[in-house]
Amino acid sequence: MNIQQLQYVLAVEEHRHFQKAAEACFVTPAALSIMIKKLEEELGVVIFDRSRQPVLPTEAGLLVINNARAVLSGLQKLEEEVKWHLSGAGISGNLRIGIIPTLAPYLLHLFLPGLLHEYPELRIELRELTTEVIKDQLRKNHLDVGILALEVGMEEFKQCHLFNERLLVFVGAREQQLNKQYLLASDIDVTRLWLLEEEHCLRSQVMNLCSLKKSAIDHAQLTFDAGSIETLMNMVEATNGITVIPELATLNLTAKRKKQLRTFAGPEPVRAIGMITYRHYVKASLLEVLQASIKKSVAKI
Repeated sequence: MNIQQLQYVLAVEEHRHFQKAAEACFVTPAALSIMIKKLEEELGVVIFDRSRQPVLPTEAGLLVINNARAVLSGLQKLEEEVKWHLSGAGISGNLRIGIIPTLAPYLLHLFLPGLLHEYPELRIELRELTTEVIKDQLRKNHLDVGILALEVGMEEFKQCHLFNERLLVFVGAREQQLNKQYLLASDIDVTRLWLLEEEHCLRSQVMNLCSLKKSAIDHAQLTFDAGSIETLMNMVEATNGITVIPELATLNLTAKRKKQLRTFAGPEPVRAIGMITYRHYVKASLLEVLQASIKKSVAKI
């Protein structure tokens, strides 16, 4: 068994196709297949069911894949720690960050300039991705950390809570009914409620908050799944509708639009913003400075 064999196994797991995996590893399909076959013979198991397309791991194969990830992550950790020692424990290196679209436009500019200025040897790769894509890319080691709304079902990841973000109601300028100081979720007319596309986790939270079922959406006169919070607010303006938006998205609203915000009665609904890493996380020092930078920037608001 060798490192190259484990890398080939993870490549096939990612691409679910031997030829595509071979191309990604810059080897021939035959060479990749032979190496994996030797590993299967050595372990006495079949890792991939080659009779299916796309190729799928067997039950035993899943054990091999999970352990391969752990082994390769451990080797990466060793390499990182040695580099850290040789560099004199300075903050440097690459940090690949995935962040959800309902946070990226409102959070990144708060902490990134200060972080880059304080640590000039730090190189950051940013990707704006949905929650599910972030989780998938963390599993495949395409990302180091995800910044998103923490939710149930993330137990396989290490989680770090950053801050709680209030949810506020945004109404049309001509709104007459929702002029109370504090709103209940039951005050919201769900037939006028605008939502983000299904892949956005904020959509699910708003639907749960308003006890909204998909059947109610299907019978609406007009449905439109917005791709951004700005689009949501524009649709609310155009139709005198209603939407629910996170607090950071309200910070740079015009004075006119801020008058269209409504607050929920206590206990106010919030979403927990945090960072997640895969269980075999390596770049702990970089994670610590990222965490501190975000918390410091949000505390200033």
